[in-house]
Amino acid sequence: MKLKEKISFEEICGKTYKIRVIETADTGIAAFTHYLSNQNEELNFYKKLAIEHVRHALEYKYPDKRISDSIAESALQLLIFDMKKLAPFSEPDKSTFKFIDLFAGIGGFRLAMQSLGGKCVFTSEWDEQAKKTYHVNFGEVPFGDITKDEIKNCIPDNFDILCAGFPCQAFSIAGRRAGFEDTRGTLFFDVAEILKRKKPKAFLLENVKGLRNHDQGKTLKIILSVLRDDLNYYVPNPQTLNAKDFGVPQNRERIFIVGFRKDLGISDFSYPEPLNNQVCFRDIKETSTVSVKYYLSDRYLNTLKAHKKRHETKGNGFGYEIISDDGIANAVVCGGMGRERNLVYDNRLEDFTPITNIKGEVNRQGIRKMTPREWARLQGFPDSFKIPVADASAYKQFGNSVAVPVVQAIAKRILDVLRRNNAING
Repeated sequence: MKLKEKISFEEICGKTYKIRVIETADTGIAAFTHYLSNQNEELNFYKKLAIEHVRHALEYKYPDKRISDSIAESALQLLIFDMKKLAPFSEPDKSTFKFIDLFAGIGGFRLAMQSLGGKCVFTSEWDEQAKKTYHVNFGEVPFGDITKDEIKNCIPDNFDILCAGFPCQAFSIAGRRAGFEDTRGTLFFDVAEILKRKKPKAFLLENVKGLRNHDQGKTLKIILSVLRDDLNYYVPNPQTLNAKDFGVPQNRERIFIVGFRKDLGISDFSYPEPLNNQVCFRDIKETSTVSVKYYLSDRYLNTLKAHKKRHETKGNGFGYEIISDDGIANAVVCGGMGRERNLVYDNRLEDFTPITNIKGEVNRQGIRKMTPREWARLQGFPDSFKIPVADASAYKQFGNSVAVPVVQAIAKRILDVLRRNNAING
């Protein structure tokens, strides 16, 4: 059989999302897109899975034809294209180091690392909506659940830096042995296992600041013990950094853990100092009139006021908050009061006709939620970053993301140290 027409990139990606033609569809489409974006290297690593994925896509398109691996490979070669034409954030023309992106979300780590000359050779993320956002911006579909061996086996060798904003799960037997085995059943264990297998030169981990006090400090103690003693990395004391100190108007504190393989001889590292760059909400506020759908109804606003008053009588500080134009936003989070703690005034609305089903009338005080684009800006994402998902998913994705400028500042320090010790070029 000869292909009479070229099957498109969109067909091979889109069909799999809709029909799940094979059980390994997630792995196949990830390998396919990773193969295409790694044209100059790592080709053979992803090639087998990429060919299999294309073969199944062709079998779907031509159900009455026999599709061999050679035909699939021919079709694959026709799809070798310049990723820069499809993805707004493709790899740099000349990369100076390689990294992998675990628990990738929508690519906050990747934006930061690519801006410094990094090439991403593997990424994983389990959330389907986040994968869509990642795909349209970077041209790659992340591999799936990193806790599965078949996904870990897709990670190539010889990358320089591991990046991971791993979720903090309870360590059910924390403190009993304080070693590698104590982390089993947690997502940190998967990070540790990959570090043990691949031995990258450095890593950069991020977590909520509460990790310091989790289980009376035992969790962090175990993590550091594993990294330093079991995995043989030099790990300076972790540091909590605030996004507001790095050029975005958001009060967001997160803990960061940096490490270097001990055989590199690195024994000194300092986290970046806050920038003297004061910003406020006005700097990221929408410049045009915002849709009425973001404005609160008067009934909902009254509910929020009553809720806050009840807590105030009990001495609690819970409740909604309105951020002034010259103020700093509270941390954006994926759920709970994330949006209600970051309401703003905006009196530019002229048409108060609701476009969604609300109870009551649109409030006349100009009180609205921030838009997903404003949340993106609070996290340091450029306006060219595409948001292909519904608002609910977008708020969740940006709330879960890292603040890009903070990661960028830390990564620059990591790269400076690696270069001074001749661990990477460039």
